[in-house]
Amino acid sequence: MTHDSGKPQRPLPGWLALLFVATLALGTDEFVISGILPSVAIDFGVSAGHAGLLVTAFALAFCLGSPIMAVAADRIDKKTVLVGGLVVFAVANGATAAVTAFWPAILLRVVAGVAAGAVSPTAMAIAGTRAPSGSEGRYLAVATAGLTVALFTGVPVGTWVGQVWSWRGTFILIAVTAMLVAVLSAWLTPRVPGNDPTPLSTRLGPARDWQVLSLVLAMLLCGAGGLTFYSFLGTIIEGELGADPSSITWTLLLVGVVGVGAVFGGGFLTDSRGPRVGRLTIIGGHAIALLAIGIHLTLGGGFGLRFLVLIGVWSLFAWALSPVMQASIIAVDPQRAMLAASLGISGLYGGAGIGAAVGGALIDNLGAASVPLTSSAFLSAACLLAMRKDRPAASVE
Repeated sequence: MTHDSGKPQRPLPGWLALLFVATLALGTDEFVISGILPSVAIDFGVSAGHAGLLVTAFALAFCLGSPIMAVAADRIDKKTVLVGGLVVFAVANGATAAVTAFWPAILLRVVAGVAAGAVSPTAMAIAGTRAPSGSEGRYLAVATAGLTVALFTGVPVGTWVGQVWSWRGTFILIAVTAMLVAVLSAWLTPRVPGNDPTPLSTRLGPARDWQVLSLVLAMLLCGAGGLTFYSFLGTIIEGELGADPSSITWTLLLVGVVGVGAVFGGGFLTDSRGPRVGRLTIIGGHAIALLAIGIHLTLGGGFGLRFLVLIGVWSLFAWALSPVMQASIIAVDPQRAMLAASLGISGLYGGAGIGAAVGGALIDNLGAASVPLTSSAFLSAACLLAMRKDRPAASVE
């Protein structure tokens, strides 16, 4: 991967927008249940906590299914995997809107999660391998931006649909969007041939490569740090700082707006300075921002301009992470881009799951300030892992 900042940037192709909408649908499907959970629970006749298993089922299937599907589909054209995964994802969501019993809904959420686990790394693999040399970061930023944009566009829209019609309407909307993207992708998305028949041990190469695994572990620590703080941000604002609930809404809007720019900024930084400089800058800045927030809370700082500035700075680094890290991972073994990207996704979501449990224990026993301080420690450890110099891709067997 070369990085020539002197070259004029080419316009982004239309098919890249389809990858963005695809990941937007995935992100909406993952997070939207939090907004429609009460009505889902009532409709199925279960408790809200029980209904939360729908979230767990999708997230675990997404996390575990991503690397499994990457290995299983290694020989298949990536365009075929993308379109097929989107079709299965759409059917699973459409069927979820039709079921009347809870456990079939759980099964369908697993199917949707596995399909999402195939679509997401495939979208990244297509973006990363079809990007012109020196533009990989920009292309990956667009492909991954949908997951970020979903937090304050797809999720609110899906929640609104659920409130106006029913939660079933939300899943129908996601299904229709995914099917439309599948049809357009079959027409417009470029082909990326599958790899030649190779032994399983060769296809699993990235999973045995220490440089890949060290970056995946770094992503796990980043997920444990950054997403833990995000998960408990509302609790900190209302419970610790005593702000009213509307302050949470405005703060999350700030996080989302800054986050969109940050995703593309992370891609630009990767293209202009290279993956290693990009990831160290982003992870290091992320750790420092969380430390500053922790100090603010420790010193008794309240909800106001200073806190919002700190949150804005944190958002800048937090949401720039994914394209920078995925570009780093894919660059190690471009021939196995799909599996490499899927391992990064698993690391991020696995870290988020671990961090949520750690964050809950921290905020219950040590107070709100312990969350960003511990998160900063996670990011600092990730930075140490990410410091290793990149090995030229040509030397990867």
